[in-house]
Amino acid sequence: MKEQRIDVGGCRLRAVEQGEGPLVLMIHGFPGLAWSWRHQMEPLAQAGFHAVAIDSLGYGGSDRPTDPAAYASDCMQDYLIALLDHYEADKAVIVGQDFGAQYAWNLAVRAPERVAGLIATIPYDYDLAGRAMLGSAPRYPADAPARPEASSPDRLPSERFAAMAHEHFVHFHYFQHVGPAERELAENAREFLARLFYALSSKGDLWSWKTASSVGSGYLDVLPPAPPLPWPWLSESEFDRFVAEYIDAEPMLRFIGGLNSYRTADANWKSGQRWADHDVETPTLFLYGAKDPSFGFFPEWEERLKVRVPGLRDIIAIPEAGHFLQQEQPQAFNKALLDFVAELSR
Repeated sequence: MKEQRIDVGGCRLRAVEQGEGPLVLMIHGFPGLAWSWRHQMEPLAQAGFHAVAIDSLGYGGSDRPTDPAAYASDCMQDYLIALLDHYEADKAVIVGQDFGAQYAWNLAVRAPERVAGLIATIPYDYDLAGRAMLGSAPRYPADAPARPEASSPDRLPSERFAAMAHEHFVHFHYFQHVGPAERELAENAREFLARLFYALSSKGDLWSWKTASSVGSGYLDVLPPAPPLPWPWLSESEFDRFVAEYIDAEPMLRFIGGLNSYRTADANWKSGQRWADHDVETPTLFLYGAKDPSFGFFPEWEERLKVRVPGLRDIIAIPEAGHFLQQEQPQAFNKALLDFVAELSR
């Protein structure tokens, strides 16, 4: 594999790549890195594709701007198009996990001519209250983290997060305020990564935060301790690679990519309004971990997905996988991935 830092218009992103052929661009979420796609690089290259995985803005070897505006959906779209231009790719297959799926969905909606195919692991088009809405109800693209249920669709996401925080801790709200999360997570980077990786895995308990008060609580106060490494899907050396990439940055910038991505919720809600009624015509494969704890955010997601994604080719549940399905069950993920890109090539 080779590595380079690519100028995408004022910022530089680190990309790792392997193989030659049609471009397959993989985008991670929070917490993640290009390293999150380590199991996919060689199989794609051997199948005749140019596999590229990036450290998204604010992560790993990519630049880490402090201004949340740099992480807004419109900016991320520009960065991804600049990457495609760098690789002289008229089109690419885009694979997105977590926030990476958000960016992938947006690119397929806003620049469909650049997307040959889409693989996403988070549903498209859930409404501002986190509930699916069908028929003539308003429709909203997936431009922000999942929204709390207890609110109306005419309030900003940050207002909904605050309303939810009156009832219990919610990290969407905690992350909105600059400073507390940066300090807490920087001081406990290794412990935080272990706890969050495990909480979001097939064996984890992400929802424990619903039992804690927002008053005086940080994220580590509500995330259960993780068992010692290794885990079936993550060795200690693999985990050390994640930790090293995060703690290599200045303390207040260690988790800036994820934190600032949450802080774009209001801006993305506003800018996304003009795309709210756009369906996804791009050939799409939806993969998800059958035991992904985060799917509690997406009631009725499958019915909604079939309505809003005319290009949907298939929905595949990966058994015994949680939120990090490409790492937890790489063989099953890779089979679905390779079958899909091969079909597109034909």
